[in-house]
Amino acid sequence: MSRFNGSQNIGDIVSILPKAGEIFKEYNIDFCCGGNRPLADAIREQHLDETAILGKLEKAYEDASKFNSLDIDFRKMTMSELTDYIVETHHNYLKKVLPELGELTTKILRVHGKNHGDVLSRVHRLFHNLKTELEQHLIKEEEILFPMVKDYDKHPTAGLIDSINRVMNETEAEHEAAGDILKELRRITDQYWVPEDGCATYRMTFKKLEELETDLFQHIHLENNILFKTLELKLHNQKM
Repeated sequence: MSRFNGSQNIGDIVSILPKAGEIFKEYNIDFCCGGNRPLADAIREQHLDETAILGKLEKAYEDASKFNSLDIDFRKMTMSELTDYIVETHHNYLKKVLPELGELTTKILRVHGKNHGDVLSRVHRLFHNLKTELEQHLIKEEEILFPMVKDYDKHPTAGLIDSINRVMNETEAEHEAAGDILKELRRITDQYWVPEDGCATYRMTFKKLEELETDLFQHIHLENNILFKTLELKLHNQKM
């Protein structure tokens, strides 16, 4: 019996099978900001082979089950546990890599700007816009949203609902903006292609940008498709 089908939401599939994120990335299927829509919609829009994609998902699930490597089931975490995981894993990663990439994107623009200035100047501008937005985003989550979520997790009171909803909506909009910048970075670099005269630093910078993209997609997925969905359900039930 098939575990996956085109009518399932993209984000739900990644929640069941984290490995699906890698498969979706291979096909340029947005599973973080665009996770709340059926897989069939993305397949139809991009004229992809549904049978091939579903086949890869099934095989990945079977392989993971065989080796007991389905990873953590984030859906079973409490909201407090999930926010702690996001901070310890994804926020701490960003705090380390954003300054590094800030220096690297500046360095390759200085060294290779003469021959590749059109691309690298745009990479520099887009990345530094992303860096500024993400740094502000982390502060908002750690100082405002996540403490409210933890308070609500322990003591679900109606008074927190409006505040959580407001900040959560702002956060989702910021996720969308970050996702758009990542897609634009991938587009203007031709899938992070490094020219023949690109040095080791050029290659390392593009590799780190790809790693940032992968981590941020997973980060946004955990918030949009698991944490915020759980919150919305709890807040809805609280209002009833």
